[in-house]
Amino acid sequence: MRGKKVWVISPLFYLMAAGMVVMALITFRYNKIAAIIEMTAAGVSLLSLLASDILYRRNVSLAVKSARKVLTAEERRAFDEFALPMAVIAPAGDIVGANEAFISTLCGGGEYMGQDVMRFIYPKTLRQVMGEKGAAVSYRGREYTVYGIRSKDGTILYFVDDTYFKSIAKEYREKKSVVCVAVFDNQEELIRNSAGGDDSRITAEVEAVLRRWASEEMGGFFSRLTSGRYLIITDDAHVEATKQRRFRVLDDVRGVKSASGMSATVSMGLGRGADTVAESERWARQALDMALGRGGDQVAVKLEGDTYEFFGGQSKGVEKRDKVRTRVIAATLSDHVKASDRVFIMGHRNSDLDSVGAAMGMWAAIRKGLEKPANIVINRGQTLASPLVEKIDEAYGEEQVFMSPAEALQIATERSLLIVVDTHSVNLVESSELLERISRVVVIDHHRMMVSHIKNALIFYHEPYASSASEMVTELVQYIRGSAIDGVDAEALMSGIALDTKNFVLKTGVRTFEASAFLRRRGADTVTVKKLFSNSLDNYKQKAQLVFGAEIYKGCAIATSNWDLADMRIAAAQAADELLSIQGVRASFVLYRFGTDVNISARSLGDVNVQLILEEFGGGGHFTGAGAQIKNISMSDARRALVRVLDSKLMEIDAQG
Repeated sequence: MRGKKVWVISPLFYLMAAGMVVMALITFRYNKIAAIIEMTAAGVSLLSLLASDILYRRNVSLAVKSARKVLTAEERRAFDEFALPMAVIAPAGDIVGANEAFISTLCGGGEYMGQDVMRFIYPKTLRQVMGEKGAAVSYRGREYTVYGIRSKDGTILYFVDDTYFKSIAKEYREKKSVVCVAVFDNQEELIRNSAGGDDSRITAEVEAVLRRWASEEMGGFFSRLTSGRYLIITDDAHVEATKQRRFRVLDDVRGVKSASGMSATVSMGLGRGADTVAESERWARQALDMALGRGGDQVAVKLEGDTYEFFGGQSKGVEKRDKVRTRVIAATLSDHVKASDRVFIMGHRNSDLDSVGAAMGMWAAIRKGLEKPANIVINRGQTLASPLVEKIDEAYGEEQVFMSPAEALQIATERSLLIVVDTHSVNLVESSELLERISRVVVIDHHRMMVSHIKNALIFYHEPYASSASEMVTELVQYIRGSAIDGVDAEALMSGIALDTKNFVLKTGVRTFEASAFLRRRGADTVTVKKLFSNSLDNYKQKAQLVFGAEIYKGCAIATSNWDLADMRIAAAQAADELLSIQGVRASFVLYRFGTDVNISARSLGDVNVQLILEEFGGGGHFTGAGAQIKNISMSDARRALVRVLDSKLMEIDAQG
C-alpha cells in the first residue's frame, strides 16, 4: 500500500488566517480595541486549523496502524498484488489503504488516502455493502458488486467488476418478448352512427395508427386477429420507452373521428416480465380484461405477481350493454340458486342505499320468486342506509331479512351461495371471513375494475357502464321473477339508482330509465324514495360547514374536516355532491378524519376521472364518484398529498382533453 503527503486543510484557509493577522496589524494604527478583537479572532481561527490538522493526521495514523494489524507483511504483499480492487476502511469511513488494482482502476492512479469511501459506493451505504450479497454500484462508467469484511480493527472492501455480465443481463431483459393485445373499443358504436362507407374509413385509419405505432415506435410485429382485435409483439426495451411517453398511441387513435365527431378509442393489455411468450400472451389477455373493466380507452400492463400499471382512462366509456347477456346471466344465476341450500347476499362495508337496495332486490327475487332461504348480511352499526334498513324491517315484520356476519358464519355450509353486490374487491366486502368461508360466489357490480377483485367466481357480472348495482339487479330480477318485486323492494332499488345517479343526473342511460319505469310499475313511490335521503339537523349543519370551508384549487373544490363524528361519512358524501354545483368546479374532494386515518370522498361531473386520482391512495370507485382511506396521517399531510396527485393527474387530463 502506498500514500502521499496531502494537505488535510486547504492552503487557502491558512492564507485567509494570515490575511486576518495582517488586517489586525493595519487596524492597530487606527483603533486598538478593534485590532485586539481582530487579532483574537485570527488567532482562534489559526489554532482551530492547526488543531484540526493535527487531530485528522493522528486519526489517519491510528487507522493506518489498525489496518496494518489486520494484515501481516506477507498478507500485505498479497493484498497489494491481488487482482480485485480492494480498500481498507477506518471506522469513520476514511480509506487508509488500498491495493494497486484499486488505485489504478477506481482512483485513476491518483491519491486515495483519507478519502471518504462514500465517493466510490454512493448511493449505497456501508451497511448495504456489508450485507451477505454485497451491493451493486456504478463508478466511472463501470458496474461493480462491492463486498465487505469487518474486523475489530477495520473493514476491507473489495470490488468485483461485473460490467460485462450486467450488460448481458440488461440486454436479455430488454430483448425479452412482450405480447400486446389491443381492442377497438367503440367500433360498433362508430359504425352504427356512421353513414355510407365511413365505417370502413374509420376502421382502416385506426388500424393504420396501430400498425404504424407497432412498427415505428415499438419495433414490433402487428397482426389483425379478428375485426376490432389485434396482436402486437415487441420487446421490453420498446415498452419501457413508450411507457415514458405515456402511450401516446391512445391520443393518436382518439384523433380518428367519425363524421359526427365521435372519437375512436382502443384498449390494450400487455404482459411484461413473463418467462415465455405464451405466458406473456396470457398476461396480456388478463391485462386487457382489466383495462376494459375499468371503462376502456386505456392501457393495462401486467407485471409479475398481481401487479398492474395503468395509462390513459381519462375519457368516459361508451355504454356497451347487451340484454341478451343479462338474460343469460339471470338464467345461470337461477340455476345456481336452485342448487343451493341457502343464499347469502352481501354488499360492501359501510353499506349505502345502492348496496342495500341491490341486495334487497336479489333477496326478493330469490326468497319470494325462487322460494329459497335467503338473508342479507349487513353490519347494522356501520351502514349508511339505516332509514332503508328500518323501513324493510317494519315492512317484513317477523321475516328475518337481515343477518349479521357472525350469524351467517354459523349457518353457512358447503352448498351455500354468496352473492356479492355493489363491490368486487376482496378488501371492501362486508365480511371477508364469510367470503373465505363460502366457495360458491356470484359478483354483481358496476364499479370500475380493481386489481384486488374477487377471483374464481361462479358468475362475475361486471358492467362498468351501468349507473348502479341496483339498476343491474332490476334488470336481472325481471328475467328471474319480476312479479316477486313489491312496493318496498321497488323503492329500495329505486333509492339505489337515485343515489348513484345523483337523482338521474350522472351516468344515466336509456336502460336506467327503463329500469326505473319497471320499478314505478311495481309500486315504487318517488316521494317515499325522496324521504330516504332526508337528513337530521346536525347532519345538515356538518354538510354546510364542509361546503363553507371549501377552497378551489385548479378547478377542484377541496374541503377538510378534523371532526370524527358518527355521521361524517354521510355529510362528506353530500358535501362532495353539493360542491359540484359551484360554478367552475370540475371535481370535489372532501377529506375527513376517521380515527387515526383520513378518508376522502370524491365526485365529478365527468370532466375528471376521480377514480384514477384516488387510486393513487389505494382507493377506487367509478369515473364520477370514488373514495379512499389514507392510514395514519395528519389532515394537513393528507391534503398536501392530494394536491401533489392533482398536480400530476390534472396535467394528464388537460393534455388529453
